Amino acid sequence: MAAALQGVRSNFEIDTMKPIVQAAAEVLGVDYRRAIDLPDGVRVRRAADHIRALVMTIHENVRPGPEKQGYVVRRLLRRAVLDGYQIGRREPFLHELVPVVAETMRRPYPELSESVPRVAQVIREEEERFLRNLENGLRLLQDTFRRTRAAGSDVVGGAEAFDLHATYGIPVEITESLAAEQNLRVDRPGFEAALAEHGRTSRGKAEVFDVFATGPLDTLREAYHEGTEFLGYTCTEAQGVVIGILEQGRLAETAGPGDGGPPIALILDRTPFYGESGGQVGDTGTIEGEGFVFVVEDTQRDHAFTLHVGRVERGQVVLGTRATARVDAERRQAIRRAHTATHVLHHALQRHLGRHAQQAGSRVEPDRLRFDFANPEAVGRDRLRAIEDTVNELVLRGDRVQWRYMPLEEAKRLGAMALFGEKYPETVRVVEMGDYSKELCGGTHLESVGQVGLLKIVGEESVAAGTRRVTALTGRAALEWVRQQEELLGQAAAVLRVPAGQVVDRLGALVDELKALRKQVKSGAGSGSVGGGVTAETLRSKAVEVGDAQVVVAEVGAEPVERMRELIDVVRRQAGRGMAVLLIGVAQGKVMLAAGLTPDLVERGLHAGQWLKEVAPVVGGGGGGKAEFAQAGGKQPEKVGEAVAKALEVARRWLGG
Repeated sequence: MAAALQGVRSNFEIDTMKPIVQAAAEVLGVDYRRAIDLPDGVRVRRAADHIRALVMTIHENVRPGPEKQGYVVRRLLRRAVLDGYQIGRREPFLHELVPVVAETMRRPYPELSESVPRVAQVIREEEERFLRNLENGLRLLQDTFRRTRAAGSDVVGGAEAFDLHATYGIPVEITESLAAEQNLRVDRPGFEAALAEHGRTSRGKAEVFDVFATGPLDTLREAYHEGTEFLGYTCTEAQGVVIGILEQGRLAETAGPGDGGPPIALILDRTPFYGESGGQVGDTGTIEGEGFVFVVEDTQRDHAFTLHVGRVERGQVVLGTRATARVDAERRQAIRRAHTATHVLHHALQRHLGRHAQQAGSRVEPDRLRFDFANPEAVGRDRLRAIEDTVNELVLRGDRVQWRYMPLEEAKRLGAMALFGEKYPETVRVVEMGDYSKELCGGTHLESVGQVGLLKIVGEESVAAGTRRVTALTGRAALEWVRQQEELLGQAAAVLRVPAGQVVDRLGALVDELKALRKQVKSGAGSGSVGGGVTAETLRSKAVEVGDAQVVVAEVGAEPVERMRELIDVVRRQAGRGMAVLLIGVAQGKVMLAAGLTPDLVERGLHAGQWLKEVAPVVGGGGGGKAEFAQAGGKQPEKVGEAVAKALEVARRWLGG
């Protein structure tokens, strides 16, 4: 109708599509007027259509992914990237079109402009990931087509199509499309079978209940239009009737204790259990009725129904039975602490970083939260501390947490923040905390912000270009974290033998000492040299063959025994085997001797300590050590030459040279 009203031949030429098509053609280097009826014209239009869909979905935080709606988004993006690739574009291009889409759709969707950087970054990341594998995948795809035709067939095997999908990320729909261009088709049932087998292999026995098994729930929905009534905002225990039992994807009349197989799901007409949504995890607990106990391991939602996923611990659950549903109240309270803290943290991030720091995802678990937000750079330590301080100052204020239902438009006028990724009905729940936080939220919260207790930020990292993640603890988990840090500090203080307050100073001193030692090693034997210009290479060049081994005996000047040892290690390491080294140094009227043997000589019965016991007396000293390394001292430096001769004499006697 838009095309007809605007007098153009297709909806690609109407006012909300034409600018995007033109921009796509320009980015891809296509003369669209000439290519309009050619394959490249089709590709340009498809890229334009897909980028518009991508901007809208990713704006709502439906990102490219391997499953469900994320897979649809990924397919749209990869089809468009493939179109650009076939035109000749080898670099990411779709992300360049995001501002054009936002501007074109500005009147009906003004909020798109705020998401341009975030959406563009998500698209570019996915483009780059796909392009890395695309070239190899397309080459393999063409080989597959050739083999198929050479075999006299027009059907590409399902297993081959799955391999392209799993290894190179080429969706089967793209394989089908490209195959059709060559008058081939894909064995889709074979592909689905390979996909299912891969899923079974990947999940194994840990496969959980599929909460999107909507077939049986559609049947149940006909009888219970209202779904499950949620009572969990005001209680953690309530009475209900079992209106559905889902077992292995089918509705059942009864259910008993399992044998370790997949969990089942009970559906009640009313429940205090919160089904996972909006980033908040599902509740756990028990459902008890006459003659049975059902342990709830997770709670999920499917449209209006709450699915209590778990196992029958005792007895038999019968459809229509009245039961008491009890949420694990302690766990729920810990979840409430983390969820309320998430709202306060969101406010603190925007206060210190700017309004652009909008939520891009979250995960709320018992006393633990993960919060993703838009920010172009890492949040430094000082700003993180300021953010943490702001949250805890507001916690200490202890403002009330209030919530109420109102029409969506009224909530927007009040300035309630709508979170990306959430779909809101006409009537929404607005959660308010003091005068600083007002958000649309269906999750469970505390009565007072003060009940959070303590928020401790324990991590900040990048999860994508332009998206950061903060991990934080609340309540008991935060207290336990502080105690663990205290314990670690105490252990460090005990090892360093200083009071806890001096640990940093002591560590700093040790680091400085280590740096000084490393510098000595680097300037000395560690780099193959010792003072006076002696190097490991020089010493090895002076080695004499004695039997089937090599012997180095040398005077190395006024060097400490530590450097002599380092030099011996270098020479032995470079030789590998069959090397005996004895070095003699003289400083301040004293003689130092050090000797070392490679392990193979030690295995033959030679001993560095015994070597020195025969040499050291020549210079008026003594000493010894282990078989591989030994050191000794003397007080007659004028006899160093005699000691060198003695060392060679002993080596020849031992080695038979």
